[in-house]
Amino acid sequence: MKVPFGTISITPESRKLINQAINSGRVSSGKLVREFEEKFAKLVNVKEAVAVSSGTDADILALAALYDFGAKRQDEVIVPALSFVATGNAVLHAGFKPVFVDIERDTLNINPELIEKKITRKTVAIMPVHLMGKPAKMDIISRIAKKHKLFVIEDAAEAHGARYKGKNAGEWGDMAAYSLYLAHIITTVEGGIITTNNEKLSAILRSLRSHGRACKCKVCVVNTASEYCPKRFKYGKDIRFIFERAGYSSKMNELEAAVGLGSLSAYHEIINKRHHNLITMIKRLREFSEYFFTIQEDKNERIGPHAFPIIVKENAPFNRDELATYLDRRGIDTRDLFSCMPTQCPGFSFLGARLGDFPNAEYMGNHGIHIGVHQDINEKHINYIFSVLKAFIASKVK
Repeated sequence: MKVPFGTISITPESRKLINQAINSGRVSSGKLVREFEEKFAKLVNVKEAVAVSSGTDADILALAALYDFGAKRQDEVIVPALSFVATGNAVLHAGFKPVFVDIERDTLNINPELIEKKITRKTVAIMPVHLMGKPAKMDIISRIAKKHKLFVIEDAAEAHGARYKGKNAGEWGDMAAYSLYLAHIITTVEGGIITTNNEKLSAILRSLRSHGRACKCKVCVVNTASEYCPKRFKYGKDIRFIFERAGYSSKMNELEAAVGLGSLSAYHEIINKRHHNLITMIKRLREFSEYFFTIQEDKNERIGPHAFPIIVKENAPFNRDELATYLDRRGIDTRDLFSCMPTQCPGFSFLGARLGDFPNAEYMGNHGIHIGVHQDINEKHINYIFSVLKAFIASKVK
C-alpha cells in the first residue's frame, strides 16, 4: 500500500475557472485573485487578505511592511528555533536579524516563557509559528508584544483551520502569513496569502508585492498594468512607474487563484476529513506511548490538520532514521520534523549559535518525523500505518 505525504484536489470549479481565464487571455493577477482574497479573508474572519506567490513571500512581505512603521535594517525579529527553514530565511531576506527562541516539546511551538529574555531595544516583532497546525500560545504572546510595543506576525503556513481560545489562527496578530503550497489544506499549487485587519498594512502589502508601486487602489492591484486607474496621472506622470518603497515581484496569477477558489469551495469537506484522520492517529499512537509521542489537541483549541508528527523517545531501542527508512520502504511517505534553524541549518551558522543552545528544537531535529493526514487517506491507510509501526517495534524489541 502507498501512503503519500500529500495530495491535491483540483475541483471541477477550478478547471472551469482556469479555462475561463485562459480563454479571456488574462492570466496574470486579476479579478480571480481579488475574489480569492476576499473569500479567504472572510474564512479567517479578517478584513483584508493579500495573495502572493508563495508562503515564504508571505512571510517576507509581512516583515517588509514594518519599514513603513519605523523599522530599520538589522532590527530583530523573534522566531522559534524549530520551523521549516523558510521562517528564518524570510527574516533575513526582509533585511532583519532572526533572534531564535527554543520551543516546548509538547506543542512544538515557541516557549512564551523564554521570549522576554530575548527582547532588546532593536526588537520590532515576534513571529510565532503554528507548527503542524498546533496553535501557539497566542494570548501570552500577544500580552508580551503589547507590553513591549512589538508587532506580531503569525506564521500560519500550516495552520489552515486552526483555532485557539475562540479565535482563528490569523486573527491574533497584526498580520498572518499562510502557505498555499500543494500539500496544504487550501492550495493554489504554489502561493501564499497575508491576512490583516489593518487596511493601511494591506495597502502597503499590495504595493510591496508589485515592486513597491505608489498606487495601492484596488483597481491597480487587480490590473497591475492598469490603464483603468483613476489616479494614473495623479503625480503628473504614469502612476505605474512611481515606486514608493523597495518592493518585490510576488503576485499570484489567475490560474493559481482559480485552483484556490475551488479549494475554498471544498474547504469544509477537506478539513473535516483531515482533522478526523489526525485525531484518529493521535489516539492510536497511544498504544505505542512507550516509544513515541506527538502533539495533543487541548480543550481550548482546534489543530489545523496539516500533518501527523511522530517523535521518538530518548529511551527507544531505535532511532528516527531507522523508523523513517522502515516506513518509506513500505510505502509510507515521511518527512523529517524540520531542524533547529540556528544550530542544525548551516545557512544560519554566521549568527554564532552552538549545538546545545536550543535543546528542545534540536531534539525534534534529530528525533521527529511527520506523515500525511490528507483527505485521500482513509481507515485502511491508517490501519496499514499502525500495523507497519507495530511490526517495526516488534523487529526492534527482542
